[in-house]
Amino acid sequence: MSSVLKQSDSPLSLEPLSPVGGAAVRGIDLSQTLSVESKAEIDEAFNTHHLLAFREQRLEEAEQLAFTEQFGELESHVIRLRDGKPAPLLHQITNLDANGNPTAKPYSKGNYYWHTDKSYHAVPSLATLLHAVTLPPSGGDTEFANTRLGYEALPATRKAEIASLRVVHSWEASRKNSGNPPATEEEKRDRPPVTHPLVRTHPVSGHKTLYLGIHTSHIEGMDYDEGRALLAELLEHTTQPQFVYRHCWQPGDLVMWDNRTLLHRACPNYEMGRFPRVLNRTVVRGSVPY
Repeated sequence: MSSVLKQSDSPLSLEPLSPVGGAAVRGIDLSQTLSVESKAEIDEAFNTHHLLAFREQRLEEAEQLAFTEQFGELESHVIRLRDGKPAPLLHQITNLDANGNPTAKPYSKGNYYWHTDKSYHAVPSLATLLHAVTLPPSGGDTEFANTRLGYEALPATRKAEIASLRVVHSWEASRKNSGNPPATEEEKRDRPPVTHPLVRTHPVSGHKTLYLGIHTSHIEGMDYDEGRALLAELLEHTTQPQFVYRHCWQPGDLVMWDNRTLLHRACPNYEMGRFPRVLNRTVVRGSVPY
């Protein structure tokens, strides 16, 4: 059931997508600069639902960049294109090969593992935006796990045990954990290892979340194998079905989500070697986790 956002005279409508989080938003053209009122309504909805799916958008690349910039500084990417050049601020998430044909062997495997974007940055991502350009006839979904709910479901004793732990994140570990080619020496210099709290405080809501995923290496000050086992245990816990929302993409969707609360992964649940799946991606820089 749709519900009107904060202001009764607003054209925006909000439809919750799941108990885990997420809301579909209609009644706005994102190619236009947001009014002060619309920006405030979107901010409130974003902080409440953690994921917003703006329906029926048709954005040129410059328009998506302009929309993204209204929420903060655009974030650069360590990932390289096939020709070795750095990815631009807006780049494509796609299953197309170098010749533009669908392939069942993706250029990067990392998207298919649970992660929160850019946790290997000293100042990691606030929000990621994906705009559906080309979709398969079915499938190609994206799953999101709510790590606030995962944290809150932990026993009090476990919360106490992990309260002060810090985790090392790195691009090098991410490449290793996902079975991708190793990080280059240049990439290691660009993105050296960083440490973040395992239990993160959301800077707006104040809620605690679990901050982990495929980019993690180990827990600082703990036996390596023991720390890895704990990270795996917590990841399995917080990605249980009761904490997960699966987004089934619709043509024109622009999905914007909060990396401070949600893990995500792409689902290879379509004929990847037959149908193209192309989404334009932009990322907003966040703040230092605490």
